[in-house]
Amino acid sequence: MDKEQINISYCKFVENRLPKTKFFPSLLWAFLVGGLICCIGQGINDGLSAIFPALNKDDIQAYTLIILIFLASFLTGIGVYDRIGAFAGAGSIVPITGFSNSIASPAIEFKNEGLIFGLCVKMFSVAGPVIVTGIASSILVGIIYLIVGII
Repeated sequence: MDKEQINISYCKFVENRLPKTKFFPSLLWAFLVGGLICCIGQGINDGLSAIFPALNKDDIQAYTLIILIFLASFLTGIGVYDRIGAFAGAGSIVPITGFSNSIASPAIEFKNEGLIFGLCVKMFSVAGPVIVTGIASSILVGIIYLIVGII
């Protein structure tokens, strides 16, 4: 057998061994868990509005995000959020809690490499490119608005 035939037979072997994904149940659970996370966020928002009526809407939204980020980081730290992610798939990473999880997971994983080279360096290994892309695109959009505003 030549290399191409071996490669083709190996690909067929792997394809036959891979577990078949059940798309509908996966989509359903992602939708339900993502919606549940958003409902929890709305509940926190409504609860803060009821407890602190003097706060304006922007402050309540900021506190809601802070609480959701903390909860996701805490659940990541005790290993619960990873199980939620394995069960719900994309439903757990779409809301802001998924971004919090993407920062907390590498930090926990590499903490024994030290404070600087483990925790600080690896913490943004997943979320870093997202942050850099967001900052770069916002600068680009700002420059375009500046140029359009001058013209």
